Amino acid sequence: MEQPPLFDLPTPPAPSAVQLLESLLFVAGEPLAVAQLAQALELPADAVEAAIEGLAAACAGRGIRVQRHGDTIQLVSAPESAAVIERFLGVQPQAKLSAAALETLAIIAYRQPITRAQVDALRGVDSSGVIGALLGRDLVVESGRLETVGRPILYATTDEFLRQFGLANLADLPPLELPALAGS
Repeated sequence: MEQPPLFDLPTPPAPSAVQLLESLLFVAGEPLAVAQLAQALELPADAVEAAIEGLAAACAGRGIRVQRHGDTIQLVSAPESAAVIERFLGVQPQAKLSAAALETLAIIAYRQPITRAQVDALRGVDSSGVIGALLGRDLVVESGRLETVGRPILYATTDEFLRQFGLANLADLPPLELPALAGS
């Protein structure tokens, strides 16, 4: 004779798309494309987009956030938790960017692609050292060469720039009126 189960536990409800999305982003540890998520969840892209919005809303004001970089999504710690996380992990915080570095980075972000000479003209001083430091921190990258005499290097911002400043794309930069470049 078959014995009845000792405990008759109710079957839990099926997880929602938001719960499944959160689980995937948590275990991935790296940004995932919406197409990858749609395939893994077996959902259309618009349903995944709705789940992303729902998860982002649920995480607002919490210790983790949903961060989007173009077509990729990832879970990140809340920026206001950085000092505690760095202390816990024993990580030395990176030195803050100098005023000159922030000024140069802003010029590159708003005017990219741009040459060092064009940055120098806007700043009124030599920017080669500052651009070198920004390259070293992976905030800017050489993005090509200008088709002119001497073929100067063009600079642009990186995905790391977007991540560090919490931007999904360059369109998220606040509006800013800049003076025209000479020769533009």
